[in-house]
Amino acid sequence: MIKKTLKLGQFKIQQMAFMLIAVVIFFALVGIFVLGYGLSGLKQTANLLEEQNAMLLVSKLANSPEFSCGEAFGVTRINCIDFDKVMMLKQDIKKYNDFWGVSNIEIRKTVGGEQETLCNLANYPNCNTLKLLEQASQGYDYSNFVSLCWKEKSTAEIIYDKCAVAKLIVRYKEKI
Repeated sequence: MIKKTLKLGQFKIQQMAFMLIAVVIFFALVGIFVLGYGLSGLKQTANLLEEQNAMLLVSKLANSPEFSCGEAFGVTRINCIDFDKVMMLKQDIKKYNDFWGVSNIEIRKTVGGEQETLCNLANYPNCNTLKLLEQASQGYDYSNFVSLCWKEKSTAEIIYDKCAVAKLIVRYKEKI
């Protein structure tokens, strides 16, 4: 009888041990499922934040000190890019690679029917596309229309202000 009770006690201990192991495995699986579900939207959230930052940057970039006309053209202008200043910035853009947190910055004059001409010092200001940053070819573009102004010399050697409508395009790279 004592032997039978001892075997029954050992059986109950084994049964309790297996039950505890099953409960721990069950809660571990539930925890893994909850954690996986919670982290599934993390990539989408990161991409959404990058997108919002790019949209905000497009609206702020034209008024930043590196781009803005300031009072160089007589009056303070909002959403005005100094083409002369930006061309000089392009020559030393490597210092600014990570400054704005985007992969591409491009300025395009909105001139109808003309073929795209990339800007460099040789053809400036007779060009229509200035690519400041070129780090990624894929991503999402956000743009805003701005005034693009520069100083120009007339045939009578008079320096005057010339402006055109341009599109400021910012591209951010999608997070993997």
